[in-house]
Amino acid sequence: MNGFAARTYPRTLELKGERIAIRYMAARDAPDVLAFARALPPHDLLFLPRDITHPKVLAAWIAEIDRGAMTTLLGVADNAVVGCATIARDSLSWSAHVAELRVVVAPALRGRGLGRSLLEDAFALAAAMGVEKMIAQMTTDQTSAIAVFETMGYRGEALLRDHVRDRDGVAHDIVILSHDVKAFAARLDAYGMTDPPPV
Repeated sequence: MNGFAARTYPRTLELKGERIAIRYMAARDAPDVLAFARALPPHDLLFLPRDITHPKVLAAWIAEIDRGAMTTLLGVADNAVVGCATIARDSLSWSAHVAELRVVVAPALRGRGLGRSLLEDAFALAAAMGVEKMIAQMTTDQTSAIAVFETMGYRGEALLRDHVRDRDGVAHDIVILSHDVKAFAARLDAYGMTDPPPV
C-alpha cells in the first residue's frame, strides 16, 4: 500500500461559482491547449522546459502522453482549457522514482483554488503511480505559486541562477522545490488514510 487511492476522471469542481471539469488531456485537445498556452503571460512559461505556444512542442507533448512519459490533467470551463497539471517522468533514467510536476492556470481563474485542486489531483495521481519524490521548478518571483506548493509540503531544494532567458533575453533564477512522497505516504499509511488531506 502506498497511502493513496487512484482518483477517477472526469470529475467536476465547483470553485467560487465556476464549474470546472478535470479530465485527462488527449490528442483532440491540442487546439484548445494551444489557445490556452498562447493566452498565458510569457513569463508564466519560463519554468517549462519548452515553449508550449509552438505547435511542434505541443505535438511532442502529446506524443509523450501517448507513450506514457507524461500524464496531464486539464481544467476545462465552458469548453475552454483554463488550467493544466502535468506529471513528467522518465522511466528509463536513474531517477525513475522522481517526477516533475508542472501546473499552469489561466490568469482569470487564479485565486479560486483551481491551481491547488490541480496540484492535489496530480500529487495523488503521481503517488498512485508509485512516484517517490516530486519536484517543481519556477522563477523566484512567482511567489504566489511557491507559497501554494509550500503549503502542500514542498520545500526549496536548489536555486539555479540565471538558468532561463525570457523572450527579451533577460536571465532569471529558477527555484527547485521537492516533496518526499514516499515518506508522506508512509505517514498516511500509519493513520490508515488513502488520500492526501486537503490543505
